[in-house]
Amino acid sequence: MSDRTDATADEVRLRATLATIAPGTALREGLERILRGRTGALLVLGLDRTVEAISTGGFTLEVPFTATGLRELAKMDGAIVVDREVSRIYRAAVHLMPDPSIHTDEAGTRHRTADRVARQTGMPVVSVSASMQIIAVYVGGIRHVLEETGAILSRANQALATLERYKMRLDEVSGALSALEIEDLVTIRDVAAVAQRLEMVLRIAREIEDYVVELGSDGRLLTLQLDELVGGVDEERVLVMRDYVPAGRKNRPVDEVLGDLRGLDSSELVDVGAVARAIGLAQGEHLDNPLSPRGYRLLTKVPRLPGAVVERLVDHFGTLQKLLAASIEDLQAVDGVGDLRARSVREGLSRLAESSILERYV
Repeated sequence: MSDRTDATADEVRLRATLATIAPGTALREGLERILRGRTGALLVLGLDRTVEAISTGGFTLEVPFTATGLRELAKMDGAIVVDREVSRIYRAAVHLMPDPSIHTDEAGTRHRTADRVARQTGMPVVSVSASMQIIAVYVGGIRHVLEETGAILSRANQALATLERYKMRLDEVSGALSALEIEDLVTIRDVAAVAQRLEMVLRIAREIEDYVVELGSDGRLLTLQLDELVGGVDEERVLVMRDYVPAGRKNRPVDEVLGDLRGLDSSELVDVGAVARAIGLAQGEHLDNPLSPRGYRLLTKVPRLPGAVVERLVDHFGTLQKLLAASIEDLQAVDGVGDLRARSVREGLSRLAESSILERYV
């Protein structure tokens, strides 16, 4: 497994751990009680054979987890071991003896032990520093220091303002693409610009989602704002790819293309040419070459049109231009499209064409 894959796995586990420690949880309340009491603590979130093997001393409890119980047990020396769901306390006053050969950059005894235990066992470990008044979370090779809610909210609101600007720009280029599709004037550059903006919006959204996880109950309003801004963006990205990713047995599936877009670094993402190459639309600098959409994106905007019918329409006509030129009788030739649905498709596409062109030129 590559370092990149390992890091991603650790980040996913850290995210889940932060949700367990977020404001509003019993664990967070217990940790804050420990901070206020200035006693410090070392907490292992999980018990298995590896944790057992490096644990000595202490005593077994097997009692339900409570914030007050955690606070009282932290007054003693040694680590506390709870289950992964933080519903029960298994051990207290445990002396942890991880492999001393495991590399760590930590200096303090408690933090050094926490880092090594997390690396050796794969379990999340939480260290509360009495002297520094911080809560540090160790997951695999990652160390994350919990921040005050106000500081996280401030950064989250800045990211949200950036997301709003990016979403406005996405709406502009997406609307322009619709008009160009109607007029059959789409180029590689136009599609790459939309794909670029979609990816930018989703990257900022993922950053805000991380803040939401860490904020816990304090991030409810942020969640509503985020959902309103990015609702439908994931689906839009898939539809754009289905419309334009080169088809054929030797070409890549849409999921693979989306993975390549996610793999672009920041400097590559701002380069429209690099985005086009990631999609598979350009190997050189021929960004003004014409493209023709299959029609998934616009057909999905037709009201009450089932996905299965959209698939059959695209399979039958092949391109959006042929769909736009199709008569009621032509549409009825498609399986599952009767007279009423054919008229609905014809009228829906006509309205989309009119509104898209009006938005572009008025």
